[in-house]
Amino acid sequence: MIVAEIELYKILKTKFTEREAENIISGLEQKVNTTFEARKNEFSTKGDILTLKEDISRLEIKIAETKVDLIKWVFTFFAAIAVMIIGLYLKK
Repeated sequence: MIVAEIELYKILKTKFTEREAENIISGLEQKVNTTFEARKNEFSTKGDILTLKEDISRLEIKIAETKVDLIKWVFTFFAAIAVMIIGLYLKK
């Protein structure tokens, strides 16, 4: 038994018989273990966190590449528009 269980056992022993106190402690321990086993897949591990960080890094790189491509296209578009406007102005 861990310290908390021993303390709880001492408290319960004053209200119940030793056997009843042990049964209560055992039941609580089983309930806690069952709940933990049922929910342990919900917890994140260090491996999960590292994988998530790697995914975020890859996304940041893709966003940066997309930003550069977008700037190139916007510059090309405005340069083409400027050439067309100058061409129309000089045509007169």
